[in-house]
Amino acid sequence: MKSISNEMGLPLNELKTRMGFFREGLTTQEATKRLQQYGFNEIAKEKPLSALKRLWNHLKNPLVILLSVLGVVSWLTSDIRATIVIFVMVLLGIILRYFQEMRADKAAEKLKAMVSTHASVRRDNKDIEIPLKMLVPGDIIMLGAGDMVPADVRILSAKDLFVNQAALTGESLLVEKNDKESHSENNNPLELLNTCFLGTNVISGSATALVIHTGDDTYFGNIAYNLAGERQPTSFDKGINRFTWLMIRFIFIMVPAVFLINGLSRHNWVEAFLFALAVAVGLTPEMLPMIISVNLSKGAIAMSRKKVIVKRLNSIQNFGAMDVLCTDKTGTITRGKIVLEQHLDVKGGESQKVLDFGYLNSFYHTGLKNIMDDAILDHEELETALKIKDTYKKIDEIPFDFVRKRMSVVVEDKTGLNMLICKGAVENLLDLCTQVEVGREMKVMKNEDREECLQLVHRLNSNGFRVLAIAYKYIPGGSDEQVYKTADESDLVLLGYLSFFDPPKETASEALQRLEKLNIEVKILTGDNEAITAYICKKVGIKTEQVLLGPAIENMTEEQLKEAAGNYNVFARLVPTHKKRIIQALQKSGHVIGFMGDGINDAPALKAADIGISVDSAVDVAKESSDIILLETSLLVLEQGVAEGRRVFGNIIKYIEMAASSNFGNMFSVVGASAFLPFVPMLPIQILTNNLLYDFSQTTIPTDNVDKEWLIKPRKWAIGELQRFILFIGPISSIFDYITFFIMWFIFHAKNNEALFHTGWFVESLFTQTLIIHIIRTNKISFIQSRASWQLITSSIIIVFVGAWLTVSPLATTLGFVSLPPLYWSLLVLILFCYIILTQLMKSWLIRRYGASR
Repeated sequence: MKSISNEMGLPLNELKTRMGFFREGLTTQEATKRLQQYGFNEIAKEKPLSALKRLWNHLKNPLVILLSVLGVVSWLTSDIRATIVIFVMVLLGIILRYFQEMRADKAAEKLKAMVSTHASVRRDNKDIEIPLKMLVPGDIIMLGAGDMVPADVRILSAKDLFVNQAALTGESLLVEKNDKESHSENNNPLELLNTCFLGTNVISGSATALVIHTGDDTYFGNIAYNLAGERQPTSFDKGINRFTWLMIRFIFIMVPAVFLINGLSRHNWVEAFLFALAVAVGLTPEMLPMIISVNLSKGAIAMSRKKVIVKRLNSIQNFGAMDVLCTDKTGTITRGKIVLEQHLDVKGGESQKVLDFGYLNSFYHTGLKNIMDDAILDHEELETALKIKDTYKKIDEIPFDFVRKRMSVVVEDKTGLNMLICKGAVENLLDLCTQVEVGREMKVMKNEDREECLQLVHRLNSNGFRVLAIAYKYIPGGSDEQVYKTADESDLVLLGYLSFFDPPKETASEALQRLEKLNIEVKILTGDNEAITAYICKKVGIKTEQVLLGPAIENMTEEQLKEAAGNYNVFARLVPTHKKRIIQALQKSGHVIGFMGDGINDAPALKAADIGISVDSAVDVAKESSDIILLETSLLVLEQGVAEGRRVFGNIIKYIEMAASSNFGNMFSVVGASAFLPFVPMLPIQILTNNLLYDFSQTTIPTDNVDKEWLIKPRKWAIGELQRFILFIGPISSIFDYITFFIMWFIFHAKNNEALFHTGWFVESLFTQTLIIHIIRTNKISFIQSRASWQLITSSIIIVFVGAWLTVSPLATTLGFVSLPPLYWSLLVLILFCYIILTQLMKSWLIRRYGASR
C-alpha cells in the first residue's frame, strides 16, 4: 500500500501533471486510449472466470475426481470398456455443467446490464453518465449523497462531504473529506482527508474529484487481488457439500464390503475388484453439479422474465427459503412519490411563509435530497415569485445526517442579514426552538406550546401525513467566509409545518396477502415515526397493535432484542444500525431473512440479511449490497420470485432424494446378492451402462413441474429429512431387486446362465430407478394427481426403451446381454406396478407421520 499512499498524498498540482489532467475532462479518444492502457475499472473478484479457471473448478469437484480415479484404475486393469464408459460419464457431466454455467453467466451479465450503476463524469467538456467499469485514471467525476465512490480519487472541490469508510476501516463513524492538502503520519492512505477510495460511499454533501487509480490498482483492489476468490459458501452450498460427502462415505463403506464379500466367496479377486469398482461408479451422483447449475440458471432466466434480476445464482434458494421479509416502508410499501399537501403555521392554518422558507431550504441545499425535497421543489413558481437569485445569496449549509434528522441552509438577504433556515423531523427540531411564531408575532415557547404542536403533528400523522418542521433564526454580522456548524442550530423560531402524503402502492395489500399465503411473515422496519407508520400499515393490512421504537431498541440486550424481534411486526424511528440488529436477532432465532430497501440507510441491513432485495431506482450502494433487484415497482413480483426460488430448490431436492434413496437401496441389493450368488450380480460394464443411461434420463429434471401445494412453505436444507427419506424409501427398491433375483434364479433357472441373470437385473434395475423419480417428485398420487413435465416423461420413456433394446441389439454380446423370455416382461410389469403401490404407500405414511418435504 506504500506506493498508493505516496501517490495519493502528492501535492495537487504535481498529481494533476502526473495524471494528465484536463479541466474540461478527457476527450473520448483519450479515454479510450487510457481504457486500453489500464483496463476496465473492475477488481479481481468481480472479473468473470476464464474458460480454463471454470474448467478447473469443474475438474476439482470431488465427484469428478472420484470418477476419474476409478477410470484410471479401470484402464490400468485393462478393462477398456469400463474405462470408456466411465470417462464418457465424466465428460458428459463436465461438458453439460460447463456450458450450462456459461449460459447462466451470460444470461446473468445481460441481466446485470439492465441494472443501472453509473458514474457522473466530465468528458469532452460535458457532464455525462457512464458505466462504472468505463472510468479511467484522469477522469473528473461528480459525487453526491448515495453514490458509491467508483475509484480511488483526489478531491478537487467539496461541500459538506461525509463518507462512510467502514468497508475499508471497520470504523462506523463518518469521515468528513475536503480539498485541502493532507498528509498521513503513518503512511496510511485512509488517513488522507482529501482522498476517497473505492469501496466507500457518500452519505451527504457533494464533491468533484480526479480519478487516480482504477480496478486492481485501487487500495481496495490491492486487497482484493490477494484475497480474490469465490464468495463464502451459502447454507445451500454447505448442504450440497454435506450431501456429496454423505454419498462418498457410503461409497467408502460399501465398496470395500462388496470387494471383500465377492473376493472371499468366489476367490476371484480381480473380478471382485472390477465389480466393486463398477459399484463405486454406480453409486456416484455425478449429475448433481450439472442438475444444480441447470436449475439455478433456468430459475434466474425465469425470474428475469418476471422483472426480477438475480445477481448471484445461489441466492435463488435463499429466496425460496425466506420465511421473514423485513422491508422499509418508503418506496417499497408506499409509492415513494409524495406530494406536498399542506403548509401550516403552528396553529394548523395555511401559511405561505412556511412554504417560502421550505422552498428556500430545499432550493439551496446540495446534500442528500430526498423525495420530500422533490415535492417542495415541484412548486417552481416560487423561484420567480421570491426572486431567489436576486434576493438571496447562499452562505453555507449544514448537511443532513441520519442522527440529527435535519439540515439547514444559511442565506443572506439584500440587507446583509444572514438567515438560518432549518428543516427536519419535528421531535428533533422542537428541542432546538426557544420561540414560536404565531401570526406575525413571536413568543417564548412554553411547554403547553410544545404539547399543542405535538398534538397537531400527531393528528396529521394519524391521517397518513408525513410532517417536517420549519424553523429559522436571523444571525447578524455574517460574512461570505463564515462557516456554520451544528452548534448554530440553536435558539430557533418555530415557524410551522410542511405535510406530505405518500400513499401505499396499489399492489401492496395484495402482495402482502400473497406472501402470507406463502407462509412469509412481513415486518416493517422504518425510520419514520410510529403514527404515520401505523396508518400506512393499517391501510395495507399489517397488524399494528404494538410498534417497537428505535430508542427502546437502543437499550436492549441482544437476548431481549431477539425476543422482541419475534413478537413485533412493526418497528419505527429506526436508524440503520437498528435495522441491522433486528435482522441479526431474527437470524439467531433460526429464520431466513429477506430485507427490501432502496436507500443509503438500508445498505447495512441489505448486507446483513440472508437475501437483500432492492429496486433499480435505488441508490448505488443499496443495489450493490443486494442479491435480488426488482425492475418494476409492483410488489407482486416478490411472490413470483419466492415461488420460483422454491420451485428451483424443489427440483434439486428431487434429484438428491432420488439419487440418495436409489443408491442406498442398491447397497442392500449388491451386498445381499454378492453373498449368495456364485457369480457377480451384474458385470461391471453393465453397471456402468445402467448408470450412464440413468444419468441421461435425469438431465430433464430442471424442466419438471412442482406442485402448487409444495410452494406454500419456505424450504430449507434439511439433512435429517433426507436421511429419513433414504432409510424408508431406499430399501423398497431392494425388495423388488430381491424379487427379481428370486424370479431369475427359480423361475428362469439362471443359476446356470449368468448372462440371463445379469440381463434380468439390468433391465429391472434401470426401469425401477427411472420410475422412482416420478413417484418421489410429488406428495400426491403419482401419474394421477400430479404428472411430470413432458420433457421428463419423454426422457424416461426413451431411456427405458433404449435399455430394453440393448438386450437384443448388435451391442448385446459386447455388453454381455441375452434375450429375455416373454414371461419376464409380464412379470416385470407386475413388479413395477407393485413397486409404485408400495413406494406410494410408504411416501404417504412418511408425509402423515413426519410431514416429509416431498
